[in-house]
Amino acid sequence: MSLKTPHNFHLPVMGLAFSIDSPLKVARFGISSVVSLSDDSLLEHTRSHYANLYNKPYQPITDKEEDYRANRTTAFLNLLHEIVEEQMAALKLQDFTPDAELSKYFTLLPEDAPLKLKYNKMLQTSDEALRQQLQTELRNSLVAGKIDVNIMTKLDKTNYDKSGAPLPAEFSDALAALRGFTNSKVQASVVFSAGMNMRLFAYLEQFPCFLPNAKGDYDKSVIIKVSDYRSAMVQGKILAKKGIWVSEYRIESGLNCGGHAFATDGYLIGPILQEFKENREALRSELYSLYSSALASKGIHVPGEIPGQRITMQGGIGTADEHNFLLRYYGLDATGWGTPFLLVPEATTVDEPTLQQLSDARGEDLYLSPISPLGVPFNALRGTSSEQLKQMRIDKGKPGSPCVKKHLVSNTEFTTEPICTASRKYQRRKLEQLQEQLDTLAITPENYKAEEIAVLAKECLCEGLANSALQIFNIGKKAANTAVTICPGPNLAYFSGIFKLHEMVGHIYGRFNALNKSYRPHMFVNELKMYIDYWKNKKAEQLETMTDKQEKYLQNFWQNMQEGISYYKTIVPELFREQLERQVILFDELLEAEDFLQQISLKRAQVLA
Repeated sequence: MSLKTPHNFHLPVMGLAFSIDSPLKVARFGISSVVSLSDDSLLEHTRSHYANLYNKPYQPITDKEEDYRANRTTAFLNLLHEIVEEQMAALKLQDFTPDAELSKYFTLLPEDAPLKLKYNKMLQTSDEALRQQLQTELRNSLVAGKIDVNIMTKLDKTNYDKSGAPLPAEFSDALAALRGFTNSKVQASVVFSAGMNMRLFAYLEQFPCFLPNAKGDYDKSVIIKVSDYRSAMVQGKILAKKGIWVSEYRIESGLNCGGHAFATDGYLIGPILQEFKENREALRSELYSLYSSALASKGIHVPGEIPGQRITMQGGIGTADEHNFLLRYYGLDATGWGTPFLLVPEATTVDEPTLQQLSDARGEDLYLSPISPLGVPFNALRGTSSEQLKQMRIDKGKPGSPCVKKHLVSNTEFTTEPICTASRKYQRRKLEQLQEQLDTLAITPENYKAEEIAVLAKECLCEGLANSALQIFNIGKKAANTAVTICPGPNLAYFSGIFKLHEMVGHIYGRFNALNKSYRPHMFVNELKMYIDYWKNKKAEQLETMTDKQEKYLQNFWQNMQEGISYYKTIVPELFREQLERQVILFDELLEAEDFLQQISLKRAQVLA
C-alpha cells in the first residue's frame, strides 16, 4: 500500500455522483475519498468527461462488450490514478508561493501535524540553505490521498446474456465491480457496506492483491463499514478464515448519517465506540489467529506480527471538538466527514440548483424517508427535482419510473426476473392488485390508501443519485437526466452556505467555523433524539397489532437507549473538559431524554393494562 496519508479525516462515499470524482479534487492535497462502483454507466460517462478534459485517449467500453462492467471500472480507476499521479508530480515542481497548491497542501494540515510544523519552520527560517533543505524534504514527503472504492454488498443483481440466460455468478454487479477494482492500478481499499454478501466475500480469495507479500504489505486492502462491534467481529472472522485481513473498520452511526440508514436495536454510537475501545486488541488477536491459520493452510507466508487495523467513525460529526474527542478518548485513527462536504464544490459534485437547496436546508427539510426501493429508510432532502418528477408522473396517472439501469431490482411478486419497486412496471401492477382487493372488499379504504402511499413513495435512485454529475458534465438531455435525488445526513441542518475546501478542512481542525446560528446539540444527543423518534414511530406502527416478538424488540430497543444515556452521563466531564456550562447543558439534555423515555414507556404500560 502507499504511504500513510497526512490527514486524520476522510470523505466517505456520497450517493453515486457526489463523490464520483472527489479524488481528482482532493487527493493531491493528501485527502482520501471514496467513490461508488455501483453504476458502471456513470463511471464510463465520468471517464469520458475527464479523458477529454485532460487530453487523454478514450476508447468507449460499450455494454455490448464481454465483461464490460468490470472493464469500465478498471478503466475509470486507472484514469483517476494516472491523473492524480500527474497532479502530484506537478505539485512537486511548484514554488512555495502563498497561492500555490504546493503551499495549500501543507496549510490544510492540522496544526500539530509534523509536516505542518516543518512547513512553518521553513517559512520562518532566514537561513537560505536550511530553507532549501526543508523545501526538498517537504516535497519528498508529499503523499496523495487514497482513491478508495465502495461496493454496497446488497447491490449484486444477476445479469443476463442476449438470449435471456443468466450469466455466471462472477458477472453479477458486485463481483464484476470487485474484479474491476482488483485489475486496476490504484493501491487502495475496497469499502464493503450494507452487510454481508457471502458470494462476494468468497470471491475475494481469488485475488492475490488482498494477500500479504513477504513484508506483510498488501497491494489492495479491505475496509468494512459496520454499525456495531458484533458485526465487526462476525464479518472479520468470516474473512479471516478465508485469509483476508480487514485493514479498517468504519463505524457509522445507524441513523445520523447520509443515504441508507441501518438502525441498530437502540445501541447508541457512544457505547458502540466504547466497546471497540475496550476490545480493539482482543479483536485483532482473535482475527489474527484465524487469519494466520488460513494463510498457512494455503501455503502463504504468515506475517510475524499482527497486521495493523484502523478504527474510524463517521456520521453526524460537526465540530472540531467532537472530531478531537473521538480521536483522543476512543483512540480512533480518523473520522469521516460526508454531508458537510456536499456544500464544498472543490470536493464534491453537486449541480447548482441542488447545491442551493442544500445550502438553504433547515432541519424540517431533512427526513428519514421511505423512498428507497430497497425498503431501507433513506435520509433525504425534501423538494428535490426527483421528488417533483415523481409527483408529476403520479399526477399524470403514470406513476413509477422507466427502469433502465436496474441496479436496485429485487421484487419478484409479479415477475420471475426481479424488478424494481420504483419502476413503472411494478407500480402499475401493484396498484391494479390493490384496486382489485379494494373492489372485492379484501382490504378497507384506509388500508388501500396506506398501501398506495407506500407504493408511490419509491423513487428511482439509480438515476436520481447519478444525475448531478451528468448535468455538470453536460451528458444527457432528457428530463430523467436532470432530476436529482440527494441523500444528506440530518447534520446538514447546522451548515448553511457554500464553502471553500480550506474553510471546511479548517472547520474540522478548529481554524474556521462553518456552522450556522442554529443551536446544535452534541452529536451524541442528536443521534439519541433520532433513535427516540425512530422507536416512537415503530411503536406507533405496531401498537394495535403488536406481537410478543415485536414487544420484546421494542423493549430491548428502549433498554439499550436507557443504557446509552447512562453511559453518556458518566463521560460528560470528558466531553467538555473545563467547560462547565456546556457540561450542564449536555447533562440536562440527557436527563430530558431519559425522562421522556420513562414517560412513553409508562404510556405503553397503560395501553397494555
